[in-house]
Amino acid sequence: MKRLLLAALVLVFTTSAFAQNLPPGKWWRRPEIVQSLNLAEEQQNKLETIFRLASSDLIDLRGEVEKQNINLRGDLDQSQLDRAAIRRDAQRLSDARTRLFERELMMLVDMRAVLNDSQWDRMRSQLDRFGAQQQQLRPRANGLRKNQR
Repeated sequence: MKRLLLAALVLVFTTSAFAQNLPPGKWWRRPEIVQSLNLAEEQQNKLETIFRLASSDLIDLRGEVEKQNINLRGDLDQSQLDRAAIRRDAQRLSDARTRLFERELMMLVDMRAVLNDSQWDRMRSQLDRFGAQQQQLRPRANGLRKNQR
């Protein structure tokens, strides 16, 4: 049972990090990715359909997360803190984030099903490199922001 739970947690965190590192926008239409993965037109069309079907949900869910963030910040900005209200709004924010994560994950699962194993492996490899590049840029960007204050 512990192994199953651990495997599920690893999958969730790995997939979450992977999903967050996806190139922005319609990556399946970018010529360099199409060429690198050797994506067929049919695959691109399926990925487009998956994205289109998920996009409305994702917009609504991201909006809900933002609303819950605003509510929680409002509670925290009060001079008299209401622990029960903060706890309630924190739970609502957590629930909204969970729903967003689950929808993003299911979109990723649907997209993964379109790619064959070789394409998936190449995509993961490219995203690992992309993530490492992003990680290298973050400290530099943070240092610039601190110096600008």
